Amino acid sequence: MIKPLGDAGVRVSFGTEISEEVHRQVRAFTSVLEREPVEGIIEWVPSYTAVTVFYEPWSLSYKQAAEHLERLLHLAEEETIPEGRTWHLPVCYSSEFAPDLEDIAESAGISPNEIVSRHVKALYTVYMLGFTPGFPYLGGMDPEIAVPRLTSPRSSVPAGSVGIAGEQTGVYSLTTPGGWRIIGRTPVPLYDPEREEPVFLRAGDKIRFKAVTKKEYEQIEAEISKGTYELTVEGGRSL
Repeated sequence: MIKPLGDAGVRVSFGTEISEEVHRQVRAFTSVLEREPVEGIIEWVPSYTAVTVFYEPWSLSYKQAAEHLERLLHLAEEETIPEGRTWHLPVCYSSEFAPDLEDIAESAGISPNEIVSRHVKALYTVYMLGFTPGFPYLGGMDPEIAVPRLTSPRSSVPAGSVGIAGEQTGVYSLTTPGGWRIIGRTPVPLYDPEREEPVFLRAGDKIRFKAVTKKEYEQIEAEISKGTYELTVEGGRSL
């Protein structure tokens, strides 16, 4: 479904339910957008179930933009999209990094260790990036450990904090206010403007969290500051 969004945007919707199939359609459409550029279309933002496309209204009318996107939708039906990479992201779940872990465990009726065990067991899909550069919205979490956001958001959540909001989990890429329930922290920066690729995650990638001790966390942090740390990705290493 194609609809106008403001005076310089088009929203292309693929449904209302978050699912792997809808996500595949979103990725296929963005793949075609990258391959078939058109003058006047300047940016697109994928989300769970839709892609918002922005255009220059002095170069394209809404009707022209919509007709072009309709053509790309047909191309996307035959698009083959590559498998996403699977990253292994270290996370320390120690109490100093996990202010909400005890409360989540009490709410779920299981131990904090069981919360951690279930959190690291899942294979997560990066459905989209947003909120801040590199913040991944991850699907695939065990619904038994789902909890709502805080009623009063914190004024500052440290970068690297791993949180839960409903049936989503995510990682804060910058220190910002936030209302997700925090259960751990990764020393790996998800956003670094000094890197050749400031944001290494992409929609369609997978993430496995690996529980590490406080000592291991500090060791990784030191390696990152020296530029010697390599983040593991299945099939090789990166960063």
